[in-house]
Amino acid sequence: MTRQTMIALGAAILLGLFAVYIANAFISRSETKAYQGATTKVAVAAVPLSYGVDLTADKVRFVDYPNSSIPPGAFTNAAQLLQPGKKRFALLPIAINEPILANKISAEGEGASISALLPEGMRAATVRINDVSGVAGFIQPNDRVDVLITRSIASGDRASTVTDVLLQNVRVIAMGTNAKSADGKPIPARTSTLEVAPLDAQKLALGEAAGTLSLVLRKPGEQNNPVVETVSMNDLRYNMYGGARYPSPAVVGAYGGGLGGAMAGAMQRTADEINAANSPRVHVGGRKVAKKAAPKKAAPSVEIYRGTTSNQYQVGGYGS
Repeated sequence: MTRQTMIALGAAILLGLFAVYIANAFISRSETKAYQGATTKVAVAAVPLSYGVDLTADKVRFVDYPNSSIPPGAFTNAAQLLQPGKKRFALLPIAINEPILANKISAEGEGASISALLPEGMRAATVRINDVSGVAGFIQPNDRVDVLITRSIASGDRASTVTDVLLQNVRVIAMGTNAKSADGKPIPARTSTLEVAPLDAQKLALGEAAGTLSLVLRKPGEQNNPVVETVSMNDLRYNMYGGARYPSPAVVGAYGGGLGGAMAGAMQRTADEINAANSPRVHVGGRKVAKKAAPKKAAPSVEIYRGTTSNQYQVGGYGS
């Protein structure tokens, strides 16, 4: 075979390989475009599904979804979703026409277990509430709440009732056994299941034994309050300063300490004068000392306070 023939054969082989590559790339792009433009049947909710609702054929329907938009975990046929004799239950609320995903329902033949909803390292703790402390049934799963505790604290021989913030920004997993009634209206629950850390679960158990727990609904995304106060019975009265804490009471003898101190000082001076006038005779150095004579009766006067300054004005004696 001549050299020219070998060169021509090699060039033909290279051109053939290049043509095959171009043809395969064109066919692959055409198939991909055709697949993305096509649709696939995906299972969606035919009715609203709340926590604990079992999946049946009348609650599921299949709609066409673009192949490029099928969410992960979707079911593309009834055999995957509904097996005879193996029920599935909703673990999270699913709206009408929302795709039914594997992470929102229980496994085949398993009940509606709350444990499937817990993140790693978290616990589900259930506490007793009533229709008032549960915000009249308007708290729903996935809401965020603060937990308050009201208890009695002994102070000496007396007991006072106080309210503290026990936990902040806690996610609600379930309210009672049902989130809503069949018509969608809120129903008061007797228990609330909360997602908490292990230590917070211990606090809830101790708080439930020590007092009464209440839930306070939070605005979504609101940050925790770094400073919380204990509210007692004294904080229920009206305060002109608008806060939960009140000024300290005036101390007798604290002259110059505001209006209360000035009034206390005047009262103390009057008491000292009365005690000195009524004191008995005493022995000093072996001799008797007569008691201090009563001061001469002063004319009637009125003491008027302006701020922290007091002035005395004599009254009466007119026409004398």
